[in-house]
Amino acid sequence: MSDVDLTDEQYEKHREAGRILAEVREGAAERVEVGASHLEVAEWAEERIRELGGEPAFPVNISVDHEAAHATPSIDDETTFGEEMVNLDIGVHIDGWLADTAITIDHSGNAELKEASEQALKAALETIEPGIHTGTIGAEIEDVIDGYGFNPVVNLTGHGLGHWEQHVPPNIPNRAIDSGVKLEVGDVVAIEPFATDGSGKVNEGATEEIFALDHERSVRNRRARKALEQITDQFKTLPFATRWLDVDRAEMALRRLQRADVIHGYPVLQEEEGTLVSQKEHTIIVTENGCEVTTRIR
Repeated sequence: MSDVDLTDEQYEKHREAGRILAEVREGAAERVEVGASHLEVAEWAEERIRELGGEPAFPVNISVDHEAAHATPSIDDETTFGEEMVNLDIGVHIDGWLADTAITIDHSGNAELKEASEQALKAALETIEPGIHTGTIGAEIEDVIDGYGFNPVVNLTGHGLGHWEQHVPPNIPNRAIDSGVKLEVGDVVAIEPFATDGSGKVNEGATEEIFALDHERSVRNRRARKALEQITDQFKTLPFATRWLDVDRAEMALRRLQRADVIHGYPVLQEEEGTLVSQKEHTIIVTENGCEVTTRIR
């Protein structure tokens, strides 16, 4: 699949991002306790990334129960964890070279659903070798999750990681497909099985706290212009949270930028109310003999 040859230094930045991320993931997961604050966990993880020499590649995603992706705390969020299934999805970049990982913490008493996504990822990683077809990886994920009696989330996928780009080809499906591509030595991809006791398809919710730049263009409003300057300088094309902006009335500035087609939002993706979703994700580099997992604790 690779059409860009990275340098040793660039691969090492992917690896360093993964090393930081593995440590932060474990520390953040330990902080997900009943009664703990969503905002405090997210801000701890994002600050710890910076302390270790990286930058967040996107806002920490904290998805609860039927939520699957793109949920992050708002400004002054007071939400606390309950007896729920919680997915943490965290990213790190070093000079735009990324790593992406996710883990489920279960306080809901549904250990098998958590195990289904974990074992699906383990099985997928064991299939990785040069020339492996992405549809074959998806079939392995689907087979494991189906064996637990659950459904894979079919309209969410793993993905390649580019420079300053969180999602690039190839997509790594969570089910068997005939289309797709073959992975090659040097490909950097995130594999992320989602398992659910719901239908296996997520939809967009009403909440939107994460955004990313689409097009740089002039805007007349002073507050929106200040927000855009911070976005282009600090985040570039990577996703950011409303709470990251250093402007008054950030929500209003973002609405203006959306109306001008400067940025787009990421609505929370969710299954049916009353269902649960688990997730497990690692970033890998495809090697001659299999793969190197950059986001695994060394």
